[in-house]
Amino acid sequence: MSLIVSIPHSLGKQEALRRLKSGMARVLGSIPGLKMDEPTRSGDRISFRVSGLGQVASETVDVAEDSVRLEVMLPLLLQKFAQIVQRAMTEGARRLLEKK
Repeated sequence: MSLIVSIPHSLGKQEALRRLKSGMARVLGSIPGLKMDEPTRSGDRISFRVSGLGQVASETVDVAEDSVRLEVMLPLLLQKFAQIVQRAMTEGARRLLEKK
């Protein structure tokens, strides 16, 4: 199952990439039981894997000048938590992308 969230921002592509790459581990690390692999960046895309409850989910983050598209591939056993995952993705990304 694939969850997709699109979040608008006004930071510009480079600043959004910087904030997301540096902040994702902190956001995901605040959720007990989750472990995140080191994110990799290829152009405007950040990819990483998160494991928890014996399951692994992969996520890609595509950054544009005015929006971010997050896509998470959930394994079958984690699909019942899809709404929780989607809400956490959205809230975490919005916090990282808020203008400060």
